[in-house]
Amino acid sequence: MDATSLAPPPVEAATAEGQFVSFELAGEKFAVPMGPVQEIIRLPEVARLPLAPPALLGLANLRGRVLPLLSLRRLVGLPDLAQNDASRALVIHCGQALGFLVDRVCSVLHVEAGELQPAAGIQSVVQADCLTGLIRRPTADGRDELLMVLDFDLLVQRAFQAVLREAAARADAGVRDTRTAAPATADNVAATAQELRMVSFTVAGQEYALPIEDVQEIVQLPEDVTALPQAPAHVRGVISLRQRLLPLVDLRSLFHLGEPEGETHQRIVVVSLPGCGPVGLVTDAVKEVLSVPRQHSDAVPELLTRDRQLAEFDAICRLDEGRRLVSVLSSARLLGLDAVRAATALTQGLQADAAAAPSNEPSPALETRMQDIATASTVQDDLQLVIFRLGAEEFGVPIMAVQEIVRVPEQLTKVPRTPAFVEGVINLRGAVLPVIDQRSRLGLPALARNDRQRIMVFTLGEQRTGFIVDSVAEVLRVPRQSLAPAPALSDAQSRMIREVARLDGQQRLIMLIDPAQLLQWQGQDEPAATEPEAPALLPELQREAA
Repeated sequence: MDATSLAPPPVEAATAEGQFVSFELAGEKFAVPMGPVQEIIRLPEVARLPLAPPALLGLANLRGRVLPLLSLRRLVGLPDLAQNDASRALVIHCGQALGFLVDRVCSVLHVEAGELQPAAGIQSVVQADCLTGLIRRPTADGRDELLMVLDFDLLVQRAFQAVLREAAARADAGVRDTRTAAPATADNVAATAQELRMVSFTVAGQEYALPIEDVQEIVQLPEDVTALPQAPAHVRGVISLRQRLLPLVDLRSLFHLGEPEGETHQRIVVVSLPGCGPVGLVTDAVKEVLSVPRQHSDAVPELLTRDRQLAEFDAICRLDEGRRLVSVLSSARLLGLDAVRAATALTQGLQADAAAAPSNEPSPALETRMQDIATASTVQDDLQLVIFRLGAEEFGVPIMAVQEIVRVPEQLTKVPRTPAFVEGVINLRGAVLPVIDQRSRLGLPALARNDRQRIMVFTLGEQRTGFIVDSVAEVLRVPRQSLAPAPALSDAQSRMIREVARLDGQQRLIMLIDPAQLLQWQGQDEPAATEPEAPALLPELQREAA
């Protein structure tokens, strides 16, 4: 979602005295000194930032830079105007680069010293104290043209004064960033050891799973897949993923389950196999993240593992009182399959051939191999995120904070005397799970229940809490160098959303949520005098439900 820039004024003009940019707002003409104006752009696509002041339209990507985009109409208390071809955004430096949406940009003016007058007593759609002066210019028909010089710094200071005070207080106190995961307790470690955490997916209507620690990321199968010569039927080909060659193994073909019927949106589950690097497993659909008690997992019967039948499977899990069976694949045993070995061998051979090519014959595969070697040492620094959607916006949370992902049941048990965003509790395998509406928690409009919604179960401190989201999109491995600080535009937002990931050539923005902040609503922008304190809420919910 990159902004389209119009031809900005020359740099030398930006520093010249007496240069102003004129624009219209609600039928009146205004001006701003050229100095802080960095450029003028068409209205870009924006990702709305929750828990931010109403004046913020969202975040835009301006050539790799995260740009907060504000509505000047909202800043001065005017109603919104439908955007049209004349709408423009002025990118102005007010301590940081900010975009301001205006009705129309008029021109660049050179103002003589006598044309700039005090703004006292001016009646306008903008309060007089937000004006620094008045430009009075004669027109060709003998009349005077009036342009009011707007103080953007003051507007921003008023709109975000609470954030500025909070930032100043933290800077004075030397408060360091405490953004860390909840500390692991002995009870947490013991509970985790008694459960299997897996990513489940379907192939021809059958459900399979892989241990979550073996899954690097989940991506959509692209339309263009490069076929490998003399490859077995199970090998779909190779694709370029994160500047690496990724071999693809088709699980339908591998398990002899036939071709998919009709249009499908297949997903690739990227696993890292010992001794051969990443391999992409082509599935029909990825379902959810599961957390299964070990007592609900059985070894594959010995009779079925003889003669290498089902040797690639590690266990079979019994869910929903045995009505749902999930076959758990073993990443280590997958390496023993002929199709997987063939795919990795062909890919490694392709890379070796490219590396051996003459230096005067550029090869995309050779460049990929060199980049692969150069970045191999930084792979461990990547972040593994679960991506979910709320409306059109995408959010990410660390995968290790996600315990599991389940469907939203038809009925939730309401609990009295709880905050409005607490939907109630559900029974999750014998345990009482509090459920929070993520839309309500982030101040977004409510949405009617539908089949795409899911409950993401997070481990927060010593408790598990479920959060309803519109949909769970994928699991991604995100390079740390793609992260940028999120603009601090409200106290609540700055603590919950501190970073933004820029992906797909910086055309895609994903806001990273700190799970530890999801229950910390006390002391935020809106007081919660009648709400129980955050640390005591979960035990109270469980007592009320019981």
